[in-house]
Amino acid sequence: MSVPVATTRFSDNYDLKEELGKGAFSVVRRCVQKSTGLEFAAKIINTKKLSARDFQKLEREARICRKLQHPNIVRLHDSIQEENFHYLVFDLVTGGELFEDIVAREFYSEADASHCIQQILESVNHCHQNGVVHRDLKPENLLLASKAKGAAVKLADFGLAIEVQGEQQAWFGFAGTPGYLSPEVLKKEPYGKPVDIWACGVILYILLVGYPPFWDEDQHRLYAQIKAGAYDYPSPEWDTVTPEAKNLINQMLTVNAAKRITAAEALKHPWICQRERVASVVHRQETVDCLKKFNARRKLKGAILTTMLATRNFSSRSIVVKKGDGSQVKESTDSSTTIEDDDVKEEKKGAVDRSSTVIAKEPEEIRIVCPNKPCTQLSTNSQTSARRQEIIKITEQLIEAINSGDFVAYTKICDPHLTAFEPEAMGNLVEGMDFHKFYFDNGILSKNCKAVNTTILNPHVHLLGEDAACIAYVRLTQYLDKQGQAHTHQSEESRVWHKKDNKWQNVHFHRSGSTGGSAFGFSK
Repeated sequence: MSVPVATTRFSDNYDLKEELGKGAFSVVRRCVQKSTGLEFAAKIINTKKLSARDFQKLEREARICRKLQHPNIVRLHDSIQEENFHYLVFDLVTGGELFEDIVAREFYSEADASHCIQQILESVNHCHQNGVVHRDLKPENLLLASKAKGAAVKLADFGLAIEVQGEQQAWFGFAGTPGYLSPEVLKKEPYGKPVDIWACGVILYILLVGYPPFWDEDQHRLYAQIKAGAYDYPSPEWDTVTPEAKNLINQMLTVNAAKRITAAEALKHPWICQRERVASVVHRQETVDCLKKFNARRKLKGAILTTMLATRNFSSRSIVVKKGDGSQVKESTDSSTTIEDDDVKEEKKGAVDRSSTVIAKEPEEIRIVCPNKPCTQLSTNSQTSARRQEIIKITEQLIEAINSGDFVAYTKICDPHLTAFEPEAMGNLVEGMDFHKFYFDNGILSKNCKAVNTTILNPHVHLLGEDAACIAYVRLTQYLDKQGQAHTHQSEESRVWHKKDNKWQNVHFHRSGSTGGSAFGFSK
């Protein structure tokens, strides 16, 4: 049964609570239904800011979500259109990402992986039965209903989903997440429901060993691997996986979409429907260890996107984060960094991050400990505060190295492959130290300034796992020129830090245009 579009005002039915997340044109807030006291997540879209095409996509997403009602899908309960805002009321899911939950478990086996992929396939099968292709199946969109043990897996984010007629195959545009794209999409061939099964095959592979079947830092080589279906089962980690599990992966990762297994067929596969008899129940510690590293890489990649959004929005204090009680609603946001592209050819896209959807996605959420364990929360909050201060301190040390012209100290704090967006690079992404070394070698600071003082204003630190963090701040620099005249320079900056060998290193930074003192262009 479809969810009707309400004719009453949102405030007549719901009380809005705290913010859970924010996008370019929308905000997600917890809300409480007045008549029942039940909690939901309200995605509030500012329709005044939407283009006609964006509005069509919003209507498509709402229309698709209204007809999908399944225990393994984040459900749309209400859709309310007002003059300048559109409200989508979803399930409030509080369990976080499936992949994060797995690494926190004390026991994880092949049989557990079978149960996970079964729930994912149930959601995909429901979509396909209703003429919907998700097009963006990936770990970030697989959530848990709650923090309770055995909570249901929920498929989220239908921002890229499309409607198809039966087994229709057509060119619906280049969209998805690079590491999970199917060969037919990369070849710009007609496609349909089988693209979701390919993504399920990638996910199942990761669930079993903790790393993806296709991997390369170079996107063109990555795409070549996918088009050829070039994956294998290396020893020793795959030696302990049952032949039935490999057989299911092979049927999902079949390059010929017409021969690829369907969701309904996969649910009847012995490794799924006879798991108690077929799937191994041996604990897979190596998989958990690899999955921790895989999750950390995803968070770090997400942090780089966060820095770009945070820097762009910092002056208006609209840092894009997820916070609160751990609740999540995934959504698509508009960004200049990545696009859903119907026309542009793949080779024109450049090096898009393979963990980032080809339509801008919301950055990774910030996890906060639930308040039902006050002692644990107090301890965790103390540790979190200490780590935030650590990030602020190392950032101050880096800026001090810049101010003093100490390139040796600067290189000790920065990754050799540091990437950067800054005005001096004329809109280009620069990599490595040579671009920055020029300013140190030519003594830009010492020649032009008698004294320099830098203040970091309003630092916002986002911790992403144990080994990654992002900081966004306003950098206010006072200096005296050769004539003794005082100047002030302001820039909005964000940096991604990654801990390697127990040392924090700056791996990416983004700096906006500056105000006051154009002569002080050097602000690494």
